[in-house]
Amino acid sequence: MKITTKRPARVWAAVFAGIIGGIISGIVKLGWEVLLPPRTIARNLTNPPQELLQQFGIPKAITHLTYTYSGQQMPWVSFIMHFGFSITFAIIYCVLAEYFPQVKLGQGTIYGLVIWVLFHLLIMPLMGTVPAVWNQPFEEHFSEALGHMVWAWAIEICRRDFRSRITHEPDREFTTTI
Repeated sequence: MKITTKRPARVWAAVFAGIIGGIISGIVKLGWEVLLPPRTIARNLTNPPQELLQQFGIPKAITHLTYTYSGQQMPWVSFIMHFGFSITFAIIYCVLAEYFPQVKLGQGTIYGLVIWVLFHLLIMPLMGTVPAVWNQPFEEHFSEALGHMVWAWAIEICRRDFRSRITHEPDREFTTTI
């Protein structure tokens, strides 16, 4: 007799994979933006994370705090926002993947595109954090769209690897036959 069972969700493994995947994919996204900068130098004087914090009442003196490394001023407050966003949405992705395998479509790249559309084309323009979609240059859309796809793909690579290493199981949509 063959009995087919579906494994239980491993939320704790998904959260752990999301934290690691969020950190690694955040580094990937920063590297992507070095290759294809999404904003002009003038528009990046106050970047979207800094602008968002200022919209919430945090003064420019705080949002523009930097540290110096190798003679360059690095915006550590922006980095906290960048990695906070990356880790948060990586955890959401990894937990969703436990229950809705469709979120992994295109190895996560579709999830990345959805996040780009939601934040860069809808939420942030509506809030006034970034210009309206039609006032953003093509280079910004191109860099951000592809960058979010690569970012989410990196999350999926980490999710799959860390989940299987922790649980010693394949994804739960693959049934086990006893």
